[in-house]
Amino acid sequence: MNDDRPDTPDTPDGPGADDASKFAEIVAGRRAKVADLRASGVEPYPVRFRPSHTVAQVRLEHPDLEPGEETGLFVTVAGRMVARREMGKLRFLVLREDGHDLQLFCPVKALDEPSRALLTALDVGDWIGATGEVLATKTGELSVKPTTITLLGKGLRPLPDKWHGLSDTEQRFRQREVDLTVNADARRAFDVRSRVLQSLRAEMHERGFVEVETPMLHPIPGGAAAQPFVTHHNALDTQLYLRIAPELYLKRLIAGGMRRVFEINRSFRNEGMSTRHNPEFTMLESYAAYDDYHDVMELTEALMQRAAIDALGTLELTYQGREVSLEGAFRRVTLLELVREATGEPDLGYETDPVGVRAICDRHGVHHEDAWGVGKLVLELYEALVEHTLWDPTFVIDYPVEVSPLARKHRSEPHVTERFEVIVTGREFGNAFSELTDPDDQRRRFEAQARAKAAGDVEAMVLDESYLRAMELGMPPTGGLGIGVDRLVMLLADVANIRDVILFPTLRPEGRA
Repeated sequence: MNDDRPDTPDTPDGPGADDASKFAEIVAGRRAKVADLRASGVEPYPVRFRPSHTVAQVRLEHPDLEPGEETGLFVTVAGRMVARREMGKLRFLVLREDGHDLQLFCPVKALDEPSRALLTALDVGDWIGATGEVLATKTGELSVKPTTITLLGKGLRPLPDKWHGLSDTEQRFRQREVDLTVNADARRAFDVRSRVLQSLRAEMHERGFVEVETPMLHPIPGGAAAQPFVTHHNALDTQLYLRIAPELYLKRLIAGGMRRVFEINRSFRNEGMSTRHNPEFTMLESYAAYDDYHDVMELTEALMQRAAIDALGTLELTYQGREVSLEGAFRRVTLLELVREATGEPDLGYETDPVGVRAICDRHGVHHEDAWGVGKLVLELYEALVEHTLWDPTFVIDYPVEVSPLARKHRSEPHVTERFEVIVTGREFGNAFSELTDPDDQRRRFEAQARAKAAGDVEAMVLDESYLRAMELGMPPTGGLGIGVDRLVMLLADVANIRDVILFPTLRPEGRA
């Protein structure tokens, strides 16, 4: 089929739209068809239909029919009609189901009488079912030649035309149901997401992790440095917070004797939005007793590599026009080493006078505040000068104690923790550490965070007595990991905007500038 332009006029979502009155005229015409159908005894919204095959199955089972070949196999298929054309007494309809298309080759005389009558009431966008023989047309197009056609759901609003789709990018996110219908790339991204989630779960289960669910409503915000969403529970008359991370609850399970746990969770942070940040997002978070951050690096490599293989079949990727490989062991380098290289300051260390580190920040145009210690200043230098340059997979290890309140101090370096972030294509994909299991040390860290919050740091953590009480029961050595699922899908689907991998991202209310 070469000409499958919809037979409905352009809509206001497309560049051919005249004005809202044309749209209203189309909708009115379709409503009139609904009334006519019901008057003739046809229900435009039936309760049930039973296909014998999916469109994908028909395509898979008959990949190489010769032009004009008939199979003698009769199937019942269903989907949304996304195109139609007429050629004399022939009708060509295109069904789309789960992103796969199949032509209905319809000689009018081959249809039963109710189906012939129904043809005139069909519009692009309607859901229909068809029963007929699988064959190839004379031009070689795999088709079903129906004897019956059934209306399964009348579309009142027209679809955008196939060439322009939804011309307003934000409308794609607001009307994801339309986007998925007309935009093959959108469907592909969410197919990748589904395969990634399956892959992550499979790898964790095979490694003996137990999947759990922890609360999304927290009495105090904890587990990460971020601003929470606040809500109120009427029956308890108490303020609650949407979780910013499940970390503290998951580690309480480790304290309770569960050896390996993980959660694929939705978390919420009341912060700015960008192409990389959505207020509601998905993480995989895991904790394993007896492991340290070296073990977690191996787990992280395995998860990311398996996700790529399961979703795409390869570790050799292209992201935004540039190659990136997930093959082999990822590079490991300390945060301080990277900052020394970027600043040309080989003697920079965590014992350097803060005045000197602030001077380095000034030379490189990096913002700083007087209250920040050397660890925080070094982190700011790294985030401003280094992180965005790390294209190939890299474990940036050994973060300063000052900025890592939940991580264990390094076993041999007193100023840093056994923490890493995994960076690919210049962005963070995961954060992990050898967990802090000393309750007294954890209390001191919480108290330092509380002082920072009192001094105006809105993202600083608060002291969590429930978590400290669990730690005081005793915790084994533990390795913890958090991976940003949305960002991993962005990498594998080769999209630059996080909204393209979240079905219904958070958006500004319509009509608000």
